[in-house]
Amino acid sequence: MMAAIKQNDANSVYRSWLNYEKLDEETRKELEAISDQPKEIEDRFYKELEFGTGGLRGVIGAGTNRMNLYTVGRATQGLAQYILEKGANGPLAVIAYDSRHKSPEFALETALVLAGNGITAYVFETLRPTPELSFAVRELKASAGVVITASHNPPEYNGYKVYGPDGGQLVPEAAGQVTEYISRVTSFDQVRRLSREEAEAKGLLRWIGAEIDRKYTDAVVSVSPNRTLLEKAADDLHIIYTPLHGAGNMPVREALRRMGFRKVEIVAEQEHPDPQFSTVKSPNPEEREAFTLALQMARQSNADIVIGTDPDCDRMGAVVRDEQGSYHILTGNQAGALLVHYLLSSLKERNQLPANGAVVKTIVTSEMGAEIARSYGMHTFDTLTGFKYIGQKISEFEASGAYRFLFGYEESYGYLAGTYCRDKDAVVASVLICEAAAYYKMQGKTLLDVLEDLYRQYGYFQERLESLTMKGKEGLEQIRRIMEDWRNNPPATVAGMKVVQAEDYLNGLYGLPKENVLKYKLEDRSWFCLRPSGTEPKLKIYFGVCGTSGEEAAGRLQRLADEVLANVRK
Repeated sequence: MMAAIKQNDANSVYRSWLNYEKLDEETRKELEAISDQPKEIEDRFYKELEFGTGGLRGVIGAGTNRMNLYTVGRATQGLAQYILEKGANGPLAVIAYDSRHKSPEFALETALVLAGNGITAYVFETLRPTPELSFAVRELKASAGVVITASHNPPEYNGYKVYGPDGGQLVPEAAGQVTEYISRVTSFDQVRRLSREEAEAKGLLRWIGAEIDRKYTDAVVSVSPNRTLLEKAADDLHIIYTPLHGAGNMPVREALRRMGFRKVEIVAEQEHPDPQFSTVKSPNPEEREAFTLALQMARQSNADIVIGTDPDCDRMGAVVRDEQGSYHILTGNQAGALLVHYLLSSLKERNQLPANGAVVKTIVTSEMGAEIARSYGMHTFDTLTGFKYIGQKISEFEASGAYRFLFGYEESYGYLAGTYCRDKDAVVASVLICEAAAYYKMQGKTLLDVLEDLYRQYGYFQERLESLTMKGKEGLEQIRRIMEDWRNNPPATVAGMKVVQAEDYLNGLYGLPKENVLKYKLEDRSWFCLRPSGTEPKLKIYFGVCGTSGEEAAGRLQRLADEVLANVRK
């Protein structure tokens, strides 16, 4: 029933699903309803939902190119075989999920298929942050972890992310092995599954509660460099927090409480889980619109800082008030630079800055944080886009003992301090950005004041991201053609500046895995990068410049973006 799918074979695969005698009635009715919609059939069945390095992610619905119980079951059967043959810590896995449609159902299906293969599945009893899943994999010494989430994608999406025994998302080599096992599952009848009652009776389905929560929160607050100094400052900082209908509500509030922050108000309309994310266009703290309700509260109460976390609570966005009472959203690059500076300066004040300290960022993240880290004598490392690579670096450092990981971040609002987990953590990021705000408030400064000081010292770095959405089969082909054109015809000059370095990461540069990414560096330290998204039908184009003033940097950034985007759209 699930043999290799040819692109022109969508109709026959569609019919094979309809003819499957064990197909549930809800799915059957959904498929029958599109019988007269050839384009819809093609989109749902022209390929299998790909298991990439981020696992599965797609629109919820019936079909091979959709997220549903059957594609989840098939992926889990492949993962089960991987665990049984390659699992470093034996037949044990941990499963978490967020607030999206079908997340609890997909999590339970994952557990029951693992149980059907003799693998003990520990499942969180309610929604939890993705980083807590990473922590739990390590704490319970599991061979793998799965979190059901589509991060900040629109409500119609869900996903399936897989973690290895170190608590990090699978990197390409391991993901490729899991993909190979999944490809061997050519029929739904190959998926072994127990009922919930049978799995629980056999001890193969177990539920996780408050004990892991407490240990996780202990690990988060232990990262604080100035916890004992902030008792009074924490009382003075007024915080507005929105979980954007996701998993961050209780963990973030508990961590802030443990740190001594008392003036914390929650956006009531966005406090509780809501799979439709009905109060926002997108539950993405990278976008200003997501903070509309929080900013209304902040202006009414004159709050110092607003923080928001995405549905699975691995990304954190912050908005800070200036001395005139206006609110400014920090970009991921700005927040990252502030946190690098705050952590390293605090460690230096305590004479705790290690000689082998390391800060890790991605190749599309601003160079400002790296400049700051190097000024403190720290080692800096670049990875490919995706926090899995930062997590991999942490494990490498621990194995070799050559470096001590201090902080890792990416421009897309993902941050991690400490080594208790191997993924970006919006809980610890929320704690640290509030701690930094309280620390500098004691000195009569806002985070914006500190950021301006850093610009004067290191240069006015500015960055920009443009995402070009190209949906469906045609969109994927269009993205392929654009990348091929830039790869085969690299520019000599852009925006009046010579291209001094063209980096094609398909060649496996700097010891990094091969990936379809192109980065161009210009003679004035500007750069831009083209990268097809691994989880969305988008071509992402990143830009970065450094100027002698904010105005100069803004002009340079605009000229660079205008010319590159014009060439891409051709």
